[in-house]
Amino acid sequence: MSRVIVFDRPGGPEVLRTAEVPEPEPGPGEVRVRVRAAGVQPFDIAVVEGWLPAGAEAAYPRTPGNEFAGVIDRVGEGVGDFAAGDEVLGFNLLNSYREHLVVPSSQVTPKPPEMPWEVAGGFTAPAQTAYNALEDLRVGEGDTFLVHGAAGAVGTVAVQLARLWGATVIGAAREEQHDYVRSLGASPVAYGAGFTGRVRALAPEGEVHAALDGVGGAALDATLDLVKDRSRIITLYDHDRAASLGVGLSPAKRTAARLAEMARLYADGEIVWHVRETFPLERAADAHRSYKAGGIRGKIVLTVD
Repeated sequence: MSRVIVFDRPGGPEVLRTAEVPEPEPGPGEVRVRVRAAGVQPFDIAVVEGWLPAGAEAAYPRTPGNEFAGVIDRVGEGVGDFAAGDEVLGFNLLNSYREHLVVPSSQVTPKPPEMPWEVAGGFTAPAQTAYNALEDLRVGEGDTFLVHGAAGAVGTVAVQLARLWGATVIGAAREEQHDYVRSLGASPVAYGAGFTGRVRALAPEGEVHAALDGVGGAALDATLDLVKDRSRIITLYDHDRAASLGVGLSPAKRTAARLAEMARLYADGEIVWHVRETFPLERAADAHRSYKAGGIRGKIVLTVD
């Protein structure tokens, strides 16, 4: 039998429970991963509260989580790139909060030996979200780039990646996170009255060319005043307002090749990564409570013994 976190109805962290199910078997083109770590993110919170991503099965019970790391222990017919014993990190739509996970082999990539399990388990979603957003925003040399929620998981990667691509980065975050944001290579700026003026004062020639919004609400409203070209604004939060405001949403184009590229950047020391807190799988509800309490720097990760 295999442990899995499930919920039978929408709700808060209290609806999450541990269950035991038969160990899944990989089919053709699939691998089975003995999960060692799985990340916790806003996507998961929304799923537990009742949101269903496109392509997901509507039946209950459901299992949250769409990023993981672990060791392949079985491979299906036709899989030639991986073998039992390979350490990998990867992605799926749902179902990562579990002990054994079956996914297509195209959704995993080798885990660098330099990457600890707790880092690997929570790396996939923010790394690819940041990369895909910056690519769509055309962030590069000469740009001034504003990141809202710069101390969070996506923000941590977005700041560093934009710097690597030649941009000047302004990172908006709570004041207690400013030293951390500065350590990533961004000029920190506090929220509150006078926000847009503070941003313009930090921006060369007072101009912001692109922005990634991980906060929504007033932060997104302020961004509309700062960035002239709304096609160069992406919100990760205000999905319902994006179309009417003319701003973009996070592109859904995760690939193993892109994940491998980001993992190499970590292994080479080009990107640093902060895990704020870890919880054992059985305490997934506590992990969600911690996330919802706010003030997140870096990532919360579930570990599987």
